[in-house]
Amino acid sequence: MPLMRLLTACVVVIASATASLAQSPYGGRAPNFYIYDVGSGQVLAQQNADIPLPPASMSKLMTLAMLYDALSEGRVSLDTTWNVSTHAHEMGGSSMFLETRDRPTSEDLIRGLAVVSGNDAAVAIAEGLGGTEAAFAQMAQLRAEQIGMTQTTIANASGWPDPRHRMSLHDLGVLATYLIEEHADLYHYLGETEFTWNGITQPNRVPLLGSGSGVDGLKTGHTEEAGYSLAGSARQGSRRIVYVFSGLNSTAERAEESERIITWAFRQFVERDVLEEGQAVAQADVWMGTQSTVSLVASADLAVLVPAIQQGNIVSRVEYEGPLAAPIAQGQEVAQLIVEVPGLPNPFTLPLVAGEAVPEGGFMPRMRTAALILGENLGLVTP
Repeated sequence: MPLMRLLTACVVVIASATASLAQSPYGGRAPNFYIYDVGSGQVLAQQNADIPLPPASMSKLMTLAMLYDALSEGRVSLDTTWNVSTHAHEMGGSSMFLETRDRPTSEDLIRGLAVVSGNDAAVAIAEGLGGTEAAFAQMAQLRAEQIGMTQTTIANASGWPDPRHRMSLHDLGVLATYLIEEHADLYHYLGETEFTWNGITQPNRVPLLGSGSGVDGLKTGHTEEAGYSLAGSARQGSRRIVYVFSGLNSTAERAEESERIITWAFRQFVERDVLEEGQAVAQADVWMGTQSTVSLVASADLAVLVPAIQQGNIVSRVEYEGPLAAPIAQGQEVAQLIVEVPGLPNPFTLPLVAGEAVPEGGFMPRMRTAALILGENLGLVTP
């Protein structure tokens, strides 16, 4: 078989009129930010988003994810009781006020972590799942890598300042999206407005909860090194965004930045339908099949977000390793549609599938293939 080649086909998806006014990029106060539209999979804006930074208490989302995984897998239940070690009890900073005599349930610890950001709750969960916080950190590191967090190193369960403990804002966005999509039945805890333990009631610090803005989680953070930070999510209508920022100077700035991002993300973009499921996009060459090409079709309906004041055309390209080797099943994923939207920082991809089955060829296709290989080896045919 000849050397596989990355083949591309350029396709104009939307040919829109060029606007005379420029679409301003997001221009908030935070020095570091990442804004992501969950439904379309588009990054709307980012700055310093792939740099590993101190995540402060936002990293408790990883501890929560580990507990949620354990619940989903049946290793623990919401009624399981947990021990509270001296180490957990003596944790400084934010606390749910656990005592060593307490035996909180999983649900208690979820609320202590998700609602009031208790460092003691984080350590109790870590020790319960991993035996020690250090062992838990190793487990969490592996899980982070498995869910696609590539710029993360985990040293503890709470986000306590440690030079080894780092997460990029992009990774925190991946983690937030994982909690929303993979643990939808447990996500609501992150939006509860208060929690009472041992007679002490504390509020959720996530700004704009219950404000009508659509905010329904996730987690604030603050250390001197990280500044005031937030991994948040908001839903309006059929759209949901995840946004992460850090480096601000006060809780007031954090609330203002959250509101600014939500307003910008929901008002400055419009949705455009691009492709329908099953719509043919291109043809791909086929190797040793009963036919020499196969149609590439959209695997799902595709709508993209574009700046409300759009510049230029939305253009896409098809990429696949080809020629594709037969047999090919109808619906088999064989290519990707790479979509580039002017004004957005990154392209995004949509899988393309084979529109029809292509069985392996019989004698004559094999003879033609053999002749082609011979021609290439002799330099008579250019691959």
